[in-house]
Amino acid sequence: MLGFRKNFKNVGAQYDEFLLDSIDRAKDKWDKAQETERAVSEIDEEIIAQTQLSKAKYLFLYREARERNVHNNRIQSSVIDY
Repeated sequence: MLGFRKNFKNVGAQYDEFLLDSIDRAKDKWDKAQETERAVSEIDEEIIAQTQLSKAKYLFLYREARERNVHNNRIQSSVIDY
């Protein structure tokens, strides 16, 4: 039983790390969708829908991390300007 508890705590930490990685990827997708929307001269409903979907995914993951009280010690890749 003690081994199971250790494993269970490790699963939570792994999920938190996965959640942070997912947030980073979702933010990148949202940023790219916004750039595409700005770059295209004729915006159709599909492009708008993709941008809204990317935003919704990012905000969902962000809220999940806040509810789980997950904090990040790294700088989000979308913030860094190369």
